[in-house]
Formats: sequence, structure tokens, C-alpha cells
Amino acid sequence: MRFRAGLCVAALVAAGLAVATPASAVPTASATVVPIQVTGDPAKRFNLVLLGDGYTEADLPTFRSHVDRHLNTLWTIEPFKSYRSYFNVYAVEIVSPESGVDCDPSLTAPRRDTALDMGFWGGCNPASVQRLLTVNGAAANAYADLAVGTNPGNRQLIALANSGTYGGAGGSNATASGGNALSALISPHELGHSLGGLQDEYDYYGRGVPGDTYSGPEPDSVHHTVLTERQMRDTRAKWWRWLGEPSEAGGTIGRYEGGLYLQRGVWRPSQHSMMKSLGFYFDQVGRERMTERIAGRVGILPGGTATDQAVGADRLLWVDTLHPVSHALTVTWSVDGRAVPRTGNARHLDLRTLRLTPGRHTVSATVSDPTDFVRDPAVRSSPSLTQTRTWTVDTGLRTPPVATPLAITGSTATDRPVAAPDVVYVQTSQPTDRAPRVRWSLDGRALADTGTDRDVDLGALRLSRGTHRLTAHVSDPTTREVVTRTWTVDASAPDVRYDLSAPLLTVIRPGRPTEYVYNGPFTMGLTGTDDTAGQVTSEFRLDGDGWHNYYGWPTDARSPFLFTATGTDVDGLVYGNLGSGGLSVSPFAERSPGYGRHTIEYRGIDAVGNIGASRSFVATLLPPPPACTTVVSGRHAGPLTVSAGVTCLRAATVHGPVTVAPGAAVVAEASSIAGSLTSSRASAVELLNTEVRGAVALTGTTGRVTLVGARVTGPLAVTGTATAPTLAGGRASALTCSGGPAPVDLGAPMTVPGPSAGPCRAD
Repeated sequence: MRFRAGLCVAALVAAGLAVATPASAVPTASATVVPIQVTGDPAKRFNLVLLGDGYTEADLPTFRSHVDRHLNTLWTIEPFKSYRSYFNVYAVEIVSPESGVDCDPSLTAPRRDTALDMGFWGGCNPASVQRLLTVNGAAANAYADLAVGTNPGNRQLIALANSGTYGGAGGSNATASGGNALSALISPHELGHSLGGLQDEYDYYGRGVPGDTYSGPEPDSVHHTVLTERQMRDTRAKWWRWLGEPSEAGGTIGRYEGGLYLQRGVWRPSQHSMMKSLGFYFDQVGRERMTERIAGRVGILPGGTATDQAVGADRLLWVDTLHPVSHALTVTWSVDGRAVPRTGNARHLDLRTLRLTPGRHTVSATVSDPTDFVRDPAVRSSPSLTQTRTWTVDTGLRTPPVATPLAITGSTATDRPVAAPDVVYVQTSQPTDRAPRVRWSLDGRALADTGTDRDVDLGALRLSRGTHRLTAHVSDPTTREVVTRTWTVDASAPDVRYDLSAPLLTVIRPGRPTEYVYNGPFTMGLTGTDDTAGQVTSEFRLDGDGWHNYYGWPTDARSPFLFTATGTDVDGLVYGNLGSGGLSVSPFAERSPGYGRHTIEYRGIDAVGNIGASRSFVATLLPPPPACTTVVSGRHAGPLTVSAGVTCLRAATVHGPVTVAPGAAVVAEASSIAGSLTSSRASAVELLNTEVRGAVALTGTTGRVTLVGARVTGPLAVTGTATAPTLAGGRASALTCSGGPAPVDLGAPMTVPGPSAGPCRAD
């Protein structure tokens, strides 16, 4: 959220800005816990608990839809996407007496009687920040305690307010409005604060008000610095390992001025990441921290053979590991400090095969996470990503036989499809004298043994589009007993369709993206579809500068996204900027207008994590026409002389020739001229999807000459223009250019059946 880092809910409660009701006094009878995703024992998982406030009984379907949107969006963002299996997720459906929350959207708005006492303005405090959305922390935790097995040490709360107003807060209890167009992006940003300890990268404290200059020492933030890139490399400090890498949030990891609510004197790793601009991903620096913190909330080696007493050399040792969705953890075994070769990343070790010398030995299993998200060796070797289990093996001990029924004791969830790139796993019973075998089949055909029989990497199989059936066959080599588990594999990527506002010109060329020409703001709507149930999250990328969540428009999720040359200021932030600085910038940031050609890519991510292929179109934005001083529409009889100012023909029909005097301008849109058009030293001439039934002669134009989609039945002559004329699409019987810069055709040359001469000569 856009307020000072550290101004979190816990601090607000302590300051008396939210009512601190004792947990014992909170009535929780009107609440129902709904398990959304349970991947294991809550004591061994990171538990995400979503609470609703201001939702009456009639509003509960709305709460469920808000939860669904927040979670589906969260699972598209790394590292949440890869580590989704580390989370249990519970929704607590709380029935509030009244609908809505306090002081929404203003201090003059009424207070509501709600279970969690959520409200804007820091608990309706006039001295607070408008979008700061607080919650009664004691009440929130009392309701969260209803999710059995969770506690403040193993869970993260997200309180959703029944509100369409933009707002939220980070802290021990994150908050977000449930129904705002951007609300599903507030949650991961606030988790960046609450879970990751990341700070805001804004260059302002109050929206629209530029921050000042940082003058302190090297910040303790992992993603802010006063060091130069050279100093970071020389001292191996901050994000030096990522410098020069293409940023997951767009651009290149480097050093960008602004952050900690200040414009100058402090630098961040990327132009825009989630901690600066909602809609983008975490950059690599933030992603590394979030990976460490998520893994640190669980134990990646949660179980296995007990280590509290010595074991004999006549048995198998076992480890249980966690299982990321995107990759398998690595298991290595050692005896007396020496690696055991050819264990194949197995979760068990048969001590009988080692032929240990008599006496005592130390056997260790080390589990590590090989993720590419982490480059810092200190993080990789930390308990978050590397853990070891050690046994004392005494060759003099004998292990009595224990009857262990064959069973699948854990696995990737089967209650929903798995995605084509996922890693699927099973865990089996753990006899002391033999290892159950796991064999995999896909659509009834056996898969080759890769040596890591407890996991199968579906991404390596390059599955064909469609639905597949994956089965794990677990067998006991002694009894020949077999048990199975089956998953549905969704290998169909989602599709996304775009809808644009009407362009001046559409250019279609085989094998190339469709191109559209505009001379003013244009809108884009994205609609995702999939062959299975669940949300499709659409994304787009402007000129390669980072994938951006498509949320509609900040004021209305149902409205399309608006692109303009310098963006649109919405409540003190700029969105849809085609100019310098990126898609989202501060309103006070200097930027040049984004006229010219832009490539917009788009894609979708379905509910199980399949990412669709990216497609693209090209939008060219021309400078807008000059402002009209006279407007002509409908029928105009006789000749038309433009002697001064700017005359605009809008859906007009002129029955006669048009003459433009020196210094004057004409802009014709979707119009028809029954006669010639002549200008001499005009300030501008623009013919946009307009027909001229006669010749067009433009001489010495001092400003822009723009003909897009124009149809000229006679010859077209452009002479002595000050700037390169734009001649795109449309048609002229003949074409002559002389005495000025070569014209621009925007990839769509005019059709000229007759002669052409000068720089616009046809090839």
C-alpha cells in the first residue's frame, strides 16, 4: 500500500487506532471455516487464513468470489506459484451484522457494525492515511483460531473488507479491500511486507506529492541502496549477483533512483516491481527474499526415520521432504562425511547395501532446494532451503521385523487437475526392510524410470494439448501387493482474446502481428477462456517491459484498459502510460509522450497454472490532431475555404472543393469532399478515413501532414513539408512527393495504381 513501511496493523492497534478487543471477548459463533487447500498437517505447513469483514449472510457469495479471485491471482505470481504446495489455505466466513466497513470511502461515510471492525483512514483517524485499511487484530486472530492447527506462529492472516474502494495494509495481519479492480494485487504486495519484510519502493509518501532526498546511511532493506553498481560488485553487496539480468518485472536489474518514499538519493533494483507498481511481478531481488521467507515458515525436511536412538545396519532409512509444484527437492546421502554415490535423489537409503565396517557410523541425509530463484549462497545454505537429518548406525544392532501395510501416505492433491509443467509426487509407507516401488503411467502407458521414482516431472514429457491421466503404481516387492493413485492432467493452455477500440487503420500482413493505428487514446479489453473450470488470469506486456496483470481499469474491473501518450491520472497514480518511464508512473515523473509504434503481448494463466502462449499486436499512436476552432458536420453545400484556425470535418459531406489558407489547418475524420483539396503553407492537414473526390495538392505545410485511410480519386501531391508526412493505407490515383522528408507509411503503403515519383516512388 501507499503508506510508510512499518505503519502496519500491529502498530496501529498498539497506537489505539484500531480497537483492541480481548480475544476472549470476541464472539465467533457466526463464523464457518472453509478449507480451500490443505496440503498437509497445519503444524508442518504455512497456513494462509483469509477472513471476511462487512459481509452479511447475503454477502457471503460475494466473499467467496473475492477469495477465489485473490487466491487465483496469488497463484500466478512467483514464488507463490512454485511453492503453492507449501500452503494450507482456509477461508473464515464471518457473518457481519451490517454490510461494508467503516469510513468507506471517506471520513464522512458512516461506521458499520462488523465483526472485525475494519475501516479506512487508519480506523477512521483524521490524521491517518486515506487508503490505510485497518482491522481489529485481536478479533482477527480469534476468528483465525477457528482454523484448527493454525496459530500466529505458523499462519498469515489476510482480512478482506467488503469494499470496492482501493485500500489495504501490511503487517502481522495484512488487509485488502475485497472488491476493488486492483484488490487481488494488493494481497501479494502486502504479503511482501508482512511475510517478506520488503519495503515500499514508492518515490512519494502522499500520492501526487514528490518525495524528497535520502540522506541517511546504507539502508538495511535488501532492495534499497546508496551504493553504485560498481560498489555493489566490488563489495559483493545487496543485489550484485542479479545485476544485468533481465528483470522479472521488466527491464534489467540495475540501479533505479527512488524508493523509501523519496525521489532522490536512494536506489532500487528495477524500474517497476510489485513493491512499486501493482500489476507487475516481484523482481528477482524481492522474489529471492520471498522464496526464503516462504520456505522458512515450513520445514523442507519434516519427517522420516526417527533419529533419537541408534539404528541397525540391517534396515532402510527414510526421509520425508516437501514438494514444490515446479521442481523436486534434492536429497543427498553421506556416511561418515562421504557422499554415497548413485542414490538417485532417493528418499530412502538401504544400509544393507553399504557393507559398513563393524562399529558405529554417522549417516546423514541432506535436503536442499535447487531453485533458480536464489543466488545468495548464505540463503541457499540456510535452514530455509537446506536441512540435514542425521542418524547413528550401530552395526551390532538388529532391527526386529515390523508389519508395515503398503500405503500411499501423501501425494500431490487429486481433487483438482494438475498442470502440464507440474512435478507430481507420492509418498509411501516406510518399511524397515524393503522399499515400495513406484512406477508411473500416462494414459495407460508406462513412463521410463528416471531414477527419482517418487516424483515425475510432467514438464519434461512435453505433453500434447488436452486432458491426460497420470497414475502412480506403488507395489510391495515382497507381497506383490499394489496400490494406485491417479491424477487428471490439464495440458490445455488457456486462450486470451483482445478487443480494441476502433482504430484509424488496421494493417494485416500474413505471418506478422496485426497492426492498428490511432491518433488518440485507445482501449484494450482482454478475455481469457479455458476448457476447464476456474479463473483465467490475463496478462499483457508493453514493449517487452514486464508482464502486467490485466485487471480492467483501476476504477472499474469491467472497463477496458486505457492507453494514452502520457498515461491517465487516477487518484494520484498514472496508469496506461505509453511514454517513457513505463506503464505506471508517479504523476510528477517527467516523461516524454509515447507516440510511435508499440508492441503489446498478451497471454493467460489458468486456474491450475498452465501459461498460454503469448501473442501480440502492434499499436501505433500518432500525435493528436490540433484542437478544433470550427467544427463542420453533416451536409455542407458549396466550396469550403479555411482561412484561419483549425476547421474539423466530422462525418461531414462537403459538396465542393476545400481550400486551406496559409497558417490555417483542416482535420477531416470520416468525411467526404466532393471536389479537390488544396493547401499552401497550411499549419496542418489531416485526412483520416476520408474520401476526396478530386485531386489533393499540399504545398509547404509547416506542421503535420497525416493521411491515414484516405481515399483520393485524383492525384496526390505533397510538396515541401517541414516534417515527414504520414501516408498510410488508403488510395490515390497517382502520388508525387518532393522538397521534403520521405513519407512514413506505418507498414501500410497507399495503393497507387498510377505513377508515383520522388521519395514516395513505388518499388
